[in-house]
Amino acid sequence: MPEAPLTRPSLLVRIKDFADQEAWERFVELYAPLVYGYARKRGLQEADASDLTQEVLRAVAAAAERLEYDPRRGSFRGWLYTVTCNKFRDFAEHRQRLCQGSGDTAVQAVLNDQPVPEESQWEEEYQQQLFALAADRVRGEFEVTTWRAFWQVAVEGRSAKETAAALGTSVGAVYIAKSRVLARLREVVQELIEE
Repeated sequence: MPEAPLTRPSLLVRIKDFADQEAWERFVELYAPLVYGYARKRGLQEADASDLTQEVLRAVAAAAERLEYDPRRGSFRGWLYTVTCNKFRDFAEHRQRLCQGSGDTAVQAVLNDQPVPEESQWEEEYQQQLFALAADRVRGEFEVTTWRAFWQVAVEGRSAKETAAALGTSVGAVYIAKSRVLARLREVVQELIEE
């Protein structure tokens, strides 16, 4: 898997200004689903995962004015991953201190024993989020058959021959569709990174 692109330094500079609504919207669009997904995979319910996401975003907002981007000290996503892990740990510790009125303590013990995902998994989830955002943006630019050909071959892993038969087109048309959509997705992912 190619190395994940760095978070655009200009976005990190722009979020220092709390009034820059566009920068914060872009930031939240890109990173809130990543944090939320982390929380859900760790066993939190939707409401708790949303609360944790808000806590992480609040921590970023509080630190935004002091953020000095220096790639030699590590990536922004690495820092965000650390903040997320720490907020999750704080959340779990807080829940442990609360008196449990009901529920199975064995389930709570299982949740507490879940291993913390590796940072590489965090990066993979970031890449998936970028792909999902790009796919949402470009899907309407292609005919339904072109999109289905791309999706079946590139995402679902079907063979070009099987896809061509299912869509009533040629194998060559399937390869062309895949190539065209992938090229456009790469452009949009790059635009998302640069925004």
